[in-house]
Amino acid sequence: VPFLMHDETLRRTTNVKEVFPERALEYSYTFNWTDLEKLNAGRWFLQSDPFWTADSLSPLDSIAVQNQSICKLAELLRLAKEHNKSAILNILLPPADHPHRSGYINITLDTILKSGIPQGLLKHLFDIYCICIYSVSAMYAYVQSVKKKIFELKSGIIKKKDVYYVRIVFLHCREFTAWNLSTNLYTVNEPWLYSVLWCAGVQSVTSDASHLLNKVLSPVWLMSPEEYYLIWITSDVISFTIILGVFILQKWRLGSIRTYNPEQIMLSAAVRRSSRDVKIMKEKLIFAEINNGVGSAEELSLCSENGYDGYANDAITPMDHQ
Repeated sequence: VPFLMHDETLRRTTNVKEVFPERALEYSYTFNWTDLEKLNAGRWFLQSDPFWTADSLSPLDSIAVQNQSICKLAELLRLAKEHNKSAILNILLPPADHPHRSGYINITLDTILKSGIPQGLLKHLFDIYCICIYSVSAMYAYVQSVKKKIFELKSGIIKKKDVYYVRIVFLHCREFTAWNLSTNLYTVNEPWLYSVLWCAGVQSVTSDASHLLNKVLSPVWLMSPEEYYLIWITSDVISFTIILGVFILQKWRLGSIRTYNPEQIMLSAAVRRSSRDVKIMKEKLIFAEINNGVGSAEELSLCSENGYDGYANDAITPMDHQ
């Protein structure tokens, strides 16, 4: 019986630990359908609330989720047919010791045909036929390769690509469309990324947040090239104006400082100093004017607590403080 299960085991999304504690670590394909029907597959969702949406459920929906069981492939196909929704099938290869290893494709195809779902709603139907024709290793190369197997993709054997969006270039999406090759990217959970891929020409995405992407009826922010150029040029003009204004202001400030004489600068810097310090600085300036050419900070800083002891300069003779 083909059934739906993401994980290899049943521990995360069912209550297998309670019903079959001794088999909790076994793979899901080791259970028969009679055992799988006994498991609850919805209670974990309400308890862990992985997408923070459990509070938004109505009381009736909460009861339905809490009583959810493992879903058959036939039930999924029936729902897809009733609501005209696409179904992406990712058929896993059973292990070598599985009793239906040799006939699992025929069982799956028989389930699909009995459901009566239109083939246009099955996005991976061609993958199943390719597995029938080619080996599993060849099919893996078909699904994983984007650039190296481009000539095989152009042959039209596969009609669907399912790849990580980080491995694909937007230009390739348009090329795939030109070759009648639809593209599905996974996993896309953010509206902004969904919008970018939409504009890039991606036909569909696989998401864990369909309740959010469902509300995005058009790309979040789509601007024309004219609007883009306008914003770009306007930003450059504003930036240039600000930089030029700062340059002019700085030049004006430096130009006004050059009009001050040394005494004005020194006295302005000493406004908050004590009167004794101001007096000493005035005396420094007076001696500096008398002995033109002597103005370094080290030569004019020989002031002790009792006054000036003298200058260690050949051009000035020692003198007592007046």
